[in-house]
Amino acid sequence: MNSILITGAGGYIGSELIKRLSKVDKPDMQIIAVDIRDIAKAKQCDGVIYRQADIREKAFLDIVKEYKPQTIVHLASVVSAGGDPDIDYSIDVLGTENVLKSCIISGTEQLIVTSSGAAYGYHADNPDWLSETDALRGNDDFAYSRHKRMVEELLTKYRKDHPELKQLVLRPGTVLGATTNNQITKLFERPFILNIAASHSAFVFIWDEDVISIIEKGIADLSEGIFNLAGDGALDSAEIAKILGKPRLTVPAWLLGGLLNFTRFLGLGKLGAEHVKFLQYRPVLSNKSLKQDFGYTPKKTTREVFEYFLKAKQ
Repeated sequence: MNSILITGAGGYIGSELIKRLSKVDKPDMQIIAVDIRDIAKAKQCDGVIYRQADIREKAFLDIVKEYKPQTIVHLASVVSAGGDPDIDYSIDVLGTENVLKSCIISGTEQLIVTSSGAAYGYHADNPDWLSETDALRGNDDFAYSRHKRMVEELLTKYRKDHPELKQLVLRPGTVLGATTNNQITKLFERPFILNIAASHSAFVFIWDEDVISIIEKGIADLSEGIFNLAGDGALDSAEIAKILGKPRLTVPAWLLGGLLNFTRFLGLGKLGAEHVKFLQYRPVLSNKSLKQDFGYTPKKTTREVFEYFLKAKQ
């Protein structure tokens, strides 16, 4: 039987992927949904096996050894910046390492990992469009970016040491859908659009339905490789402000950094000056390889994804 095991199955992408896969007419396909939370009742889909486990612990390895999945889709990860760096490291890096070890021990054929464009890092000298062959320079002083880089360094090591495990590594830009609610979408809810002085970086968006379709195609084709996930085009802060009909507030990086440090010192926020680069030098991802090599063209452009998200919020 062709088994597919999904970590982080209780998250939005995980639960939607399970819904999609459970509708596929393949009697020989078994889906195992794993999450740190007990999601069996809340996320019930017919025919899906639900197991509760922490990817960092031996219990996860035991589940993998029990079902011996052909494919593991690894979605369990930290999805926002500003948390406890030690806990985030244990989830993202040590958790992924345990997933990799479990793949090798159980003879898993394919591992699909959702990484992040943050692995490239937030740097003033980033190219206008980042491709998959550009260096991964996740910032050491920005835990979220650093951990995404470290995860990819682990994946690189395992590709060298264990070429028998096919890896499909996906690096999404900002994922948006009808119900998305996170640190980035909160930026668009303010009465103004924040812009860092002398910054020309832009957002690239990928529709959540496109992400799910890409993973589904990767499973069906037993694909391997590394691919940026982004809709065509990009939107800078001026374009976003215009679409929203809001003013744009431009502030110097040093001033915003000082304010963030001050509010964090007072216990009123989790972000500090090191996070200013998150807006100042955003990685702008090229989707050329996704279209030409992987064979998938996103259904919505960056602008269309943003407009779809805004319409859904009305």
